[in-house]
Amino acid sequence: MPMHADTRSQPLASRMRPRDLSEFVGQSALLAPDKPLRRAIEAGHIHSMILWGPSGTGKTTLARLLTQYADLEFVTLSAVLAGVKEIRTAMEQAKQRRLEQQRGTLLFVDEVHRFNKAQQDAFLPHVEEGTVIFIGATTENPSFELNNALLSRARVYVLQALAVAELEDLLQRALYDEARGLAALKLHVTTDTINQLANAADGDARRALNLLEIASDLAPEIDGQRCIDESVLQAVLSAGSLRRFDKGGDAFYDQISALHKSVRGSAPDAALYWFARMLDGGCDPLYIARRVVRMASEDIGNADPRALTIALQAWEVQTRLGSPEGELALAQAIVYLACAAKSNAVYKAFQLAQADAKRSASFDVPLHLRNAPTHLMKNLNYGQAYRYAHDEPNAYAAGEQYFPAELGEQRYYVPVDRGLEIRIAEKLAWLREQDAQAKTGDNSND
Repeated sequence: MPMHADTRSQPLASRMRPRDLSEFVGQSALLAPDKPLRRAIEAGHIHSMILWGPSGTGKTTLARLLTQYADLEFVTLSAVLAGVKEIRTAMEQAKQRRLEQQRGTLLFVDEVHRFNKAQQDAFLPHVEEGTVIFIGATTENPSFELNNALLSRARVYVLQALAVAELEDLLQRALYDEARGLAALKLHVTTDTINQLANAADGDARRALNLLEIASDLAPEIDGQRCIDESVLQAVLSAGSLRRFDKGGDAFYDQISALHKSVRGSAPDAALYWFARMLDGGCDPLYIARRVVRMASEDIGNADPRALTIALQAWEVQTRLGSPEGELALAQAIVYLACAAKSNAVYKAFQLAQADAKRSASFDVPLHLRNAPTHLMKNLNYGQAYRYAHDEPNAYAAGEQYFPAELGEQRYYVPVDRGLEIRIAEKLAWLREQDAQAKTGDNSND
């Protein structure tokens, strides 16, 4: 069927929206024929839900399709534009519709995470009363961005980025769909071109269709046939190819977590990959530099103290030189850290010390450890009986007490048997042996 004039002016992504679930591309984990959500939708049992996933995964499309399987009016609000007033108006209209027409309302709220707490709370009584079926769409983690009260009244469904094969299937449909797609243009497009467009879309169906539409507009006509050749393809793909990365959202923290865990797991190649992914997505290299310093202390520590120095030097190079020279120094530091001996002994010891400091009383500093710069303080026995370590054999005051008496001796730092901490452990064991000898009166230093 030929398209109506009003649909021809719509973007290709809008024209190719699925007309029913059979045309929906992706999300097989949720919408395959045997899945509970698919069966519930086809039976007309629509419930309130939060659709969480990256852009272009079908959140809005799925919300629209739900009304086809139940007698519901589709009403949409944008969290960017609407406030409490618009919410109240929509709720009043939904109540009237329910009373006068005996028809329910599906309220779709796009970017629901942008609503503040008060705005989110405004939905609660209407969802509880069944005035509306609430469908919220978000690219952010609902656990952090939505009120618990709202979450408890809606089921969360996670939508995944589309696979390359799924995007290729979508592009093929658009090319040969006579009613809504580009079939009338009789485009010549190779399989490799489709694959490159699908890869460039990075899991986003809308982006894939937009790229294809732009390419079709630029395609020259050769021998009566329009062809998306290599020059057109490169022109389209070079216009904007940043990968999925939200600079503060889930993708951001997931990727820095992957980088950190790759370094901790002594996987330099994987660490470089996640580093490159974050840069490709537009992450500030200085943020990564700060996190690399953290990795050096948390996961390597005294097993290889050079790691911290190298991390700090890479940060300084990035600060002084900027990109791309600084990023190479960061890559060098990341590889070194990934290959270095690992120890979280200092990290664990610091946590234990912090815990003791928080839960114990504010014990006084023992008198022998206090400084005594005045006569009054000396008369109060500040610093009395302090043993200056440099005046002791081996520069160690065996048996000296440094903890508050009320807390007693504690042991937080337990070196691992890797890297330099092997030597540190041997030194600490020797020192503790000296302490034990001092307590028994044996002052031998053998």
